[in-house]
Amino acid sequence: MIKVTILYPNGEGKTFDMDYYATKHIPMVKRLFGDDMKGATIDKGVAGGAPGAPVPYLAIGTLYFENIAAFQNGMKTYAQEIRADIPKFTNITPVVQISEVVE
Repeated sequence: MIKVTILYPNGEGKTFDMDYYATKHIPMVKRLFGDDMKGATIDKGVAGGAPGAPVPYLAIGTLYFENIAAFQNGMKTYAQEIRADIPKFTNITPVVQISEVVE
């Protein structure tokens, strides 16, 4: 299994509409990928690691797939539609990492 982590870094002037992300964007991504996507989670940043430290990421989305090919094949088809939706909820350029789920 692989995990696609989409990180939305915090910073001056950065905005993120969690309601839109949770109720419109992620459901759209689920619909597009269909059964190839095994699950998804959404994390909302609330604090940094030290008391009073700013949150490093406003949000983190995680998508799960059986293998990297399932994700990449879907992105070949749906990347343009997914990317076109991003400005509707944030002005942040997301950072994406693909990881193998070890445990």
